[in-house]
Amino acid sequence: MNLVITGANRGIGLELTRQYLARGDTVHAGAREPAQARELTTLADASGGRLRVYALDVTSDESVRAFAAALTEPVDLLINNAGRRTRRDDLEDVSLEDALQMLQVNALGALRVTRAVLPRLRGTPGAKIASLSSGLGSITDNTSGGGYGYRMSKAALNMATRSLAADLRGEGLIVVTISPGWVQTDMGGASAPTQVSESAAGLLAVLDRVTPQDSGGFFDFRGARIDW
Repeated sequence: MNLVITGANRGIGLELTRQYLARGDTVHAGAREPAQARELTTLADASGGRLRVYALDVTSDESVRAFAAALTEPVDLLINNAGRRTRRDDLEDVSLEDALQMLQVNALGALRVTRAVLPRLRGTPGAKIASLSSGLGSITDNTSGGGYGYRMSKAALNMATRSLAADLRGEGLIVVTISPGWVQTDMGGASAPTQVSESAAGLLAVLDRVTPQDSGGFFDFRGARIDW
């Protein structure tokens, strides 16, 4: 399988890259600063050419266009993993500038990359587009408040998924949103209950089995549906 992963330099993106390589797939990995992505470049050196690393800033039209232009083969799977979350995000201390940046990365960035890579996805019957969201983006599940910028950005990403699924269904493309859970990464923190390897393995399994009937769905990393 030939796939694209954004934000592949650390955390879930890096572990997804590692696990896809381990099973023999080819990964086109985007990282904002490839020169600083030491673990990713080490994987690339040992991959026999199956891991290709590119500079990719999902908030930049120019960067995304250059990244998409470098893809010369059909793509089976796009994983919009690049994400951002700031700690000061509650009612009294939320920075609207930070909230805007989260929207740029988490929602508009995923849409920007999807639109640019779409010609390569259209070349593969049954190609899949998966965006990593969060349970915090569920409107139904929000009973605790807070997390304004992050929640809003992930809810926007979820809406984009629904629109993409409707717009691309007739072409046979599958579009889903998946929550990786609360994971022990730089973003999730050391107290998170889920190890990054467990989350990535779950995400990989879910993405393997989603079908056209699942397009437009919101799932957790174990495959259970999440209410919008």
